[in-house]
Amino acid sequence: MKKRLLSGLVGLLAAQPALSLDLVETYEKALSYDSGIAAAQARFESQQAASDVSQSALLPQIGAYGEARHIDSDSPIQDNSYRELNYGVQLTQPLFRADAWFRYDASQFQTDSARAQYNLAQQQLIVDVATAYFNVLRAQDTVTTAQATEAAIQRQYEQAQERFDVGLIAITAVYEARASYDDSRSLRIAAENQTNIARERLARLTGEYSEDLENLRQNFPLGRPDPMDPTAWEMTALEQNWSIQSALYDLNASEAGLKQAKAGHYPTLDLNASYGKSDVDGIEQSAPPSASAQRDGVSTQAIIGLSLNIPLYSGGGTQAGVRQQRSLVTVAEQSLNTVRRDVRVNTRSLFLTVNNNIETASALERTIISRRSALDATRAGYDVGTRNIVEVLDAERAYYVALRDYANARYDYVNNTFQLKQAAGTLSPRDIIELNNWLSASAPGIEALANDQETLDDPTR
Repeated sequence: MKKRLLSGLVGLLAAQPALSLDLVETYEKALSYDSGIAAAQARFESQQAASDVSQSALLPQIGAYGEARHIDSDSPIQDNSYRELNYGVQLTQPLFRADAWFRYDASQFQTDSARAQYNLAQQQLIVDVATAYFNVLRAQDTVTTAQATEAAIQRQYEQAQERFDVGLIAITAVYEARASYDDSRSLRIAAENQTNIARERLARLTGEYSEDLENLRQNFPLGRPDPMDPTAWEMTALEQNWSIQSALYDLNASEAGLKQAKAGHYPTLDLNASYGKSDVDGIEQSAPPSASAQRDGVSTQAIIGLSLNIPLYSGGGTQAGVRQQRSLVTVAEQSLNTVRRDVRVNTRSLFLTVNNNIETASALERTIISRRSALDATRAGYDVGTRNIVEVLDAERAYYVALRDYANARYDYVNNTFQLKQAAGTLSPRDIIELNNWLSASAPGIEALANDQETLDDPTR
C-alpha cells in the first residue's frame, strides 16, 4: 500500500523536542523553503483543476441569452419600423460524447501521475536533505582529521628539527618532515573549503546557514536491510516506486488519448432545451388602404429536442490524430519499460551497496585499532632508532585516514539506506524522525579519537 508522505507530518514534527539543529528541524525548514517541492505541489494542484475542466464538458451547460433589434423595412405595400426583443435561458446536456469521456479519463490519469510526481518530489527532498546534512558532517570530519594530521606531522617536523640540531639525524629527514607538513597544511585548507561548500548546499535547501549539526552517536546500529532478499526489495519497488507509478499513469493517459482520437469517428448526441420570450413593438399589420393596425405584444416559447451529429469526413484529421496518439502510446510504453529496468537495477544495486557499507564500516573499525597499534609501534621504534621519520609520518597519516574512512562509511550507509527505501517507494518522513533519534549534539564522532593527543603520545597503550 502506498504511503501518504505528508499525512500527519505536522503532528509528527510537533511531537519532537526542540533541539539545537537536528535532522528533523533541517527537513522542516526545507519543506517550507525548497522551491522544488513547492513547484511539484503547484503542478499537482494545476492538474487537479485541469481534470475538473475536462469533467465540465460532460455536465449540463446553462446560459442566458438576450437580443434587441430595431427593424426598418420598406416595401411597395407598406413601410414598417419596429423593435424586437428576445431573451431567455437555454440548456445543453451531452448524452453521448465519447471523446469528452475519454478526455476526462485521460485527465484523471494525468492527475494521478502528477500526484505520483509530487510524492516522488517529497521523497527526493528527504534524500537531498539527509545527503546535504551528512555531507556537512562528513566535511567537518575531514577537517578534523586534516587538522589532527597537520598537528601530528608538525610535531614530528619539530622533533626532526631538534634531532638534526643536536646531530642525531641527517638533514634529509628534516626535509621529508617539512614536505609532509606542507602537504598536510594544503589538505587541511582544501578540507575547510569543502566544508564551506557543503554548508552552502545545505543552505540551498533550508535557506539558513547553520554552524552546529547533531552527529550520529557512536552506538548507532548499522542494521541489515529487512528483508535480506534483494528480490523482495525489487518486487516492492516495482509495485510502489513513484517513478514507475507516474510512468504507468502516463501510459494509461496515452491509451485514453488514443480512444479519444478514435472517438472522432463516433456520432454525438445532445439534449437541448430553451425557454424564452419575444417582445415586438410597433409592427403594422396588413390592412385596407383606408385603415391601418398596430401589432404589439409578448410571446413565450419553450423548446426541447435532441441534436445528433454524425461526422463523415474531416479532411483526414481524425485518422492522423489516431496515428499520432498510437505513436504516443508506444512512447509511453517504452518509457515505462525504461523506468522499470532502471528501478530494478538501482534497487538491487543499492541493496548490495548498503550491505557493503556495513561490511566496510566493520572492517574499518578494526582497521582503526590496527592502525593505532601500528602507529604506537612505529613511534616506539623511532624513539629507539629502528624506524625513520618517514615511516612515522606514514603511520600518522594512515591512522587518521582510517578514522575518516570509518566516519564516511557510516554516512554512506545512512544515505544509501534512504535511497534504497526511495527506490522501493517506502521512504517517508518517519524515517527522518527515527534516524533523528540516533543524533546527539554531544556525539563526538571522530573528533574525540582524532584529538586524543595523550593516547597518541603514550606508546605503551
